[in-house]
Amino acid sequence: MASGQRLGERVVHQDYIARIRYSNTLPPPANNPKLLDIPGTGLAGGQYTSAAYASKLARDQPLNIEADAELGMPIDLIGIPGVFSGDESAILARPSGQPLHPTDKQLLKPLSALGKGVGGAVSFLRRTEYTSSQGPQHFSSSTPKDLVKLRNDPKRRKTSSNKEDPLNIIRNIVKGFDVAYPQDAYRGEDNTSNIRGAAISDAEVKAWSNPKHPSKPELTLLDSYPVLPDLDALPQTGCYLVYKFITNPVAAGDNYDERLDAAILRPQNDTYAYAQYHQRVADWDPESSKPRPLPEDDYDLFLPSTTTSVRGIKRKFNPNDPENDDDDLYTDDLPDGSRAYKYSRVRTYETYTQNGDPEKFYDDSVAMALHDPETDVGPVPGTTKRLAKGAYFYPVMQRTGLRPKRNVGVAAMSQGNDERVDEVNLRVKDMGEFTRGMVLEQQAALDPAVGVEVEVGA
Repeated sequence: MASGQRLGERVVHQDYIARIRYSNTLPPPANNPKLLDIPGTGLAGGQYTSAAYASKLARDQPLNIEADAELGMPIDLIGIPGVFSGDESAILARPSGQPLHPTDKQLLKPLSALGKGVGGAVSFLRRTEYTSSQGPQHFSSSTPKDLVKLRNDPKRRKTSSNKEDPLNIIRNIVKGFDVAYPQDAYRGEDNTSNIRGAAISDAEVKAWSNPKHPSKPELTLLDSYPVLPDLDALPQTGCYLVYKFITNPVAAGDNYDERLDAAILRPQNDTYAYAQYHQRVADWDPESSKPRPLPEDDYDLFLPSTTTSVRGIKRKFNPNDPENDDDDLYTDDLPDGSRAYKYSRVRTYETYTQNGDPEKFYDDSVAMALHDPETDVGPVPGTTKRLAKGAYFYPVMQRTGLRPKRNVGVAAMSQGNDERVDEVNLRVKDMGEFTRGMVLEQQAALDPAVGVEVEVGA
């Protein structure tokens, strides 16, 4: 124990830390850099590491070797006598000044000549100054006489117009239909109901008859389909909804469960959720760039009780099947003496993501189905085909993601439906007058001829 330390005091150890900064000033090198006769001025200013200094040094320092075309060692040894038997006399006796090929002379330019502009006319070079100092340039092989002739052509002067002109845009749109359907092209004067399409060139007609892929010309066209709306398949809302399950709604197996093709999603129409939706619609600004809010709901999934009933359900919804009104297609008998399809409830799903615009569903996305009556086979082979050959599109207004809903308590269920449906009896019938009228309104929005038929029928 130290003499100055008192009994019972706490011992504290202390270390002395000193920081010393050393300068690293290097003197200039005693000798010049190896093989280069340049002044040794040290590393001041970083001149040895600059690109400008290295470029200047490469141009100032001459080569200290005498190099021929093969740098003193022949590359091609075939044809030199005795070279493979150890006799090098033929190599040593070769003259050093062999003539060079004209293309090799460009590779042996001195360093001082590199980077200079190439003199003379070069076919693949063009002046680029006009991009900032002049207007658009057009290169043409026509003579001035041909240009004057084209300028004075009355047909060319009549058809030329501003590309941004709305009338010119409409004419070019109509031209596309005239190329596809020349028998329906309008040839008269412009009026309020018909506008004559722009002139069609022979190249456009040939391109339509023999279409080519824009980036893969080696591809061959196998078949083509006209893009058409399926008016008879439009529902009363005029659009379709796409639902995606986050998990498989049925048990996983080796084969596909055909009952999913005839499944039923029954919305619970929760009163509390729809009250919130109507409040959001009331607060929504029609001039806003955001889409109109969509209702979010819970859904009960129902599947047919048996897999064997799926084929009969599809036949019931097939308008081309001549026996779709037969009650024998139903699989189950009801207490009142009628027949129906039995559906069993699987579980309840809730909405976890949703997007779409109920006002502009044609601008969002559409579903498309290719149909060829010659090759397509329906659930009943040999039935008549309702549609002609074409690629039919169906507007999609809403995309909804569904996930299984957890079991909620009785208190939470009291806000919505407190009755759960476990079984559904499905019977198929024709649309009523009110529903049929809504469908005709949606069809008339796409085809004016439908509206004329409705008015005449009334």
